[in-house]
Amino acid sequence: MTAPQPHPRVVFLCQRVPWPPDRGDRITTWHYLQHLLQRGASVQIGCFVEEERDHEAVAFLRRRGCEVVAPRLSRGVRKLTSLRGLLTGEALTLPFFRHPALARAVSAWCTTPPDLIYVYSSSMAQYARHTPARAKVMQFAELDSDKWRQFAAVGGPLARWIFGREAERLLAFETEVARSFSRSLVVSEVEKELFQRCIPDVTPDVLPNGVDVDHFATAGDAERHAHTCVFTGVMDYEPNVDGICWFVDRCWPTLRQRFPDARLLVVGSKPIPKVQALAGRDGITVTGRVETTPPWFDKAAVAIAPLRLARGVQNKVLEALSMSLPVVSTPQAAQGLGDAPPEALCVAADEPATIAGVAQWFDDPDRARRDGAAAGEWVRREWRWQRMYERLDTILAELGVTFPEPVRP
Repeated sequence: MTAPQPHPRVVFLCQRVPWPPDRGDRITTWHYLQHLLQRGASVQIGCFVEEERDHEAVAFLRRRGCEVVAPRLSRGVRKLTSLRGLLTGEALTLPFFRHPALARAVSAWCTTPPDLIYVYSSSMAQYARHTPARAKVMQFAELDSDKWRQFAAVGGPLARWIFGREAERLLAFETEVARSFSRSLVVSEVEKELFQRCIPDVTPDVLPNGVDVDHFATAGDAERHAHTCVFTGVMDYEPNVDGICWFVDRCWPTLRQRFPDARLLVVGSKPIPKVQALAGRDGITVTGRVETTPPWFDKAAVAIAPLRLARGVQNKVLEALSMSLPVVSTPQAAQGLGDAPPEALCVAADEPATIAGVAQWFDDPDRARRDGAAAGEWVRREWRWQRMYERLDTILAELGVTFPEPVRP
């Protein structure tokens, strides 16, 4: 008789508690964590609590059988803590996310080496650099150092120095991690090309985000308004704030002049005062946190993703396409999508192209529905999470991390 296959033990490290899947990083970490649990892995999670509702999320994960260590992280305090990096010469990101309780937990978990250490976001790799494991996987998604390079490119003199230093020091750390881990993962072919330019002696695997096509499925046209566009995202995140404020300042007045009944829905939690100030202005609604976003997509004819500071695969774009909405996106927000149907995704590099992209679907609601339907079909075929799980299983099997075969009736 064949001996039963053991359940692999996984140490899973990420910045935020990987539940609920209501923002970009949590969507990705929850789906891959959930897959590991469903395959029979025993999982120990190291992450940070940032707000009160995170305690409920930790309790949820523990009910799922996970061991969780999640010390409190106050971003205001941590900004001061990060300044230690100026003395040590390291990237400020590293002391920002360094916590002794989490370091002790990871060290204890790895006293007996786990089958897999799975790290999401390079800032968390500092906990696993010197710990033993059968395999270590670093899911960069995209290089965080390049985000700081982008910020430096648009900042003032002081910001250019601070962000430029951070980009340089963090890339040095990311390079060390990529060379020492068993496998590095990025989210798109575009990110793979960038990665190999920056770290030429490491070849990463591409593991994209997926989309929950059953959740992000249109309920129909009953609430749809032909001249409404929607933007979704956490609204204290600088790229989202920058993108929507640019759209409102530079594009929305022309669209409102051409379509006097036009509406703009800004849907997402934690709107900062700059975003809150948009509410009630020229047909703009700022919702704040909502229970779920699909009903808001179903109020719109077009989705927008005017992100000027972005890389990788944007969940907001995938979700809108899955909801059978055409999307107007900057090149930065669309670059990871590959062969998206051109009739469903308008890539607009500047103000005139963005205005024209929205107007083409405002002008022709029937076309908007046809093009949106093509988008939904494409996403359901190419971007459902199951396809990504299969890719991950293949990568882990190559590293010798396998799972018990499911019991068949």
